[in-house]
Amino acid sequence: MPSRVALVTCRPGPQVSVDRDLPVLAGALTEAGADASVEVWDDPDVDWGAFDLAVIRSTWDYSWRTAEFVAWAERCGELTRLVNPAEVVRWNTDKRYLGQLAAAGVPVVPTRYIAPGETPGLPDDHEYVVKPTSGAGARFAARYTPGEHEVAVRQLARMHEEGFTAMVQPYLKRIDVSGERAVQFFGGRLLHAGRKGAVLAPGTAYDARKVAHPGIEPWTPTAAELAVAERALAAVPDAPELLYARVDLVDGDDGQPCVMELELVEPNLFLWLHPRSAPRVAAAILAAATG
Repeated sequence: MPSRVALVTCRPGPQVSVDRDLPVLAGALTEAGADASVEVWDDPDVDWGAFDLAVIRSTWDYSWRTAEFVAWAERCGELTRLVNPAEVVRWNTDKRYLGQLAAAGVPVVPTRYIAPGETPGLPDDHEYVVKPTSGAGARFAARYTPGEHEVAVRQLARMHEEGFTAMVQPYLKRIDVSGERAVQFFGGRLLHAGRKGAVLAPGTAYDARKVAHPGIEPWTPTAAELAVAERALAAVPDAPELLYARVDLVDGDDGQPCVMELELVEPNLFLWLHPRSAPRVAAAILAAATG
């Protein structure tokens, strides 16, 4: 009997991007001999226990429903094998993990956190970025100069009203030249990489929809980028088994790569950009379903 695999996504909506990978991946799994279907994570009619494996893919509405999503992951993980596991989902949906990576010696974008009720001290000598600790697709993210503090304070107030903790990071200007690199791993091995342009343009409102991956193109990661990415993965607590991971890197002021985000929940794999990767991904998923 073929392995039953659920590719987990979310309902379509005005704030949700279309997952171009889903039909590609479902087709590759079918060719590899699996019984694959696309399922919506919050559909109450899905019998998760009927699957051999549930693979979180484009659950891109989770960032404004984090507690609900984590609770679903924990329930699903009790009924079938969920990848990545619920404990990874719980840890990675809160970007305060960057502080843990930094404490482990991983180079990361310097980050300060402002929780609801805390004084919103903002930088007065450089451009900076404000965004939530639970976010995807640059939702509720914006770039400011010191002269735009009033707007930034309004953003913080709005985020705090909705219960979000804010992150404040320096805007690393090298991203305007060298872009952001997404280094992808699947089945414990390097899969491929891509490079995209800067997402946050000056003057773009925090609540405006952004193009999440502008100008994405294939990229060959450097030795330094691979080293940082591997250090980040090694620093994930309790060394969980990760089916997939994406490490987003930018260049710091010293020109060396540092981690902007470690995507372990629902990273876009950009299979449409790397067609040869689909069979490798399907083989790794099938091995996880039968292992």
